[in-house]
Amino acid sequence: MTAPASVRSPLAGCRVLVTRAREQASSLTVRLEQLGAAVIELPTIMIVPADPGPIDGAIRNLAGYDWIVFTSANAVEAFVGRLEVADPGRGAAALASTLIGAIGQTTASRLHERGYQTEFVPERFVAESVVEGMRALGVSGKRVLLPTADIAGDTLPVGLRNAGAIVDIVIAYQTEMPDDLDSDAMRDLLESVDIATFASPSSVRNMIALAGGLVPSPRAVCIGPITANAAREAGLTVAGVANEFTIPGLVEAIVRLVEDDQKEVPDGDQA
Repeated sequence: MTAPASVRSPLAGCRVLVTRAREQASSLTVRLEQLGAAVIELPTIMIVPADPGPIDGAIRNLAGYDWIVFTSANAVEAFVGRLEVADPGRGAAALASTLIGAIGQTTASRLHERGYQTEFVPERFVAESVVEGMRALGVSGKRVLLPTADIAGDTLPVGLRNAGAIVDIVIAYQTEMPDDLDSDAMRDLLESVDIATFASPSSVRNMIALAGGLVPSPRAVCIGPITANAAREAGLTVAGVANEFTIPGLVEAIVRLVEDDQKEVPDGDQA
């Protein structure tokens, strides 16, 4: 049902910058536009394939792993893609003897879409919660495979090792900074938007680098505390952090920020 014309969309008139990789930006853009925002997509990250050799080696030795834990939807696509090349036709059956964990509902959903079932999705999508949950599942002494990005931190593997797990890391995909963005144009763009969204620390760092250094920038809304810390360290003003570290959570944080702004405007001054 179409909302009455008198009902104002919560993000009407708000210009929002989306810095996610181009192949990931659409889900965030669609949600924001449905709420009335004017969205500008400016990817500060490129997702590129990693050397398939290490992934293929891990696939050949899948029977030796008790767990495989996916840290992102990109890791799912990269790993499952190689798995289906190496063992066509078997699909999920190739992991029948291996328990699967997913960090985040988006990652879990991507696995389910590809026909893979998850045995573990942490309540909170941060490394500490993953370690706590897997410790409770008896990960000590178990072999765990982590397909991840080339820039992933070591908090998760170190935590799992401290919990007694035997952890192997395989680089499933790489992230690169786009090389076709003009720094002057980017600085002008940053000054023209109201909110900049960030879904990873690397998106923050790349934006600063692409702009040729810190510039007067819009307020930042971040997907979680790790990204928010990176934004603060870069000198950005963090005005919102998602309570749930997902794209819907990020959208909710933007809506809260805009609604709080509107509450601060005297009734007589509202448009």
